[in-house]
Amino acid sequence: MSKNDGNPVFLFDVDGTLIDSAYQHALAWREALEQVQIYLPAWRVHRYIGMSGGMIVHALAREAGRQLSREEQERLPKLHGEAYAKRVGEVKVLPGARELLSALTNAGVRWALATSSEREKAKPAFEMLGLNDDVVIITRDEVKRAKPDPDLFFAAATKLGAEMLHCIVVGDSVWDLLAARRARAIGVGLLSGGYGEDELIKAGAYRVYKDPADLLAHLEETGVRTAGN
Repeated sequence: MSKNDGNPVFLFDVDGTLIDSAYQHALAWREALEQVQIYLPAWRVHRYIGMSGGMIVHALAREAGRQLSREEQERLPKLHGEAYAKRVGEVKVLPGARELLSALTNAGVRWALATSSEREKAKPAFEMLGLNDDVVIITRDEVKRAKPDPDLFFAAATKLGAEMLHCIVVGDSVWDLLAARRARAIGVGLLSGGYGEDELIKAGAYRVYKDPADLLAHLEETGVRTAGN
């Protein structure tokens, strides 16, 4: 049995949720696809941002009506990583992200990050957030399957010593919220990754907020109890 002080435990996606990087990822995938002669508009690529690298490769090939060779399947995630690295200087922390994490820490609320990115690729995001060494972070390298499978969130909850029924998954994509539902956790959606409110609610979001700052302003709606309440 995990410890429970009355507060929920928060499990955060990173890209599009705490870091304003969803569109850079979409453009990087589009650039990678063009190198294997697949041409898709950015909006169609964006619909799959948030999936694991392997799944997004298959989904985008299907969108284009292309069969990929094994070599292309292995090459595309690498091409995406290279294309994203060229854009990482454009990426910023979303409004209120650092303040939200600090507020949770100050309130004694446990939280972790769970990202579909590999740890090496995610390092710039972690540096932008100014994370301490003791922050629990689960990356793609540490689980068998990434989102929309719930493995990342299960691993993060386990590392925190929490049960999923006490967890709130915060994400910006329908794939985050599908993974939350499969894990039997409460899902909270953010609009900062480009998905619409209706889409996030249909995917299972209990509440939808504009960005981390908006979530912080309404934190009591998630059941967080601080000294003042």
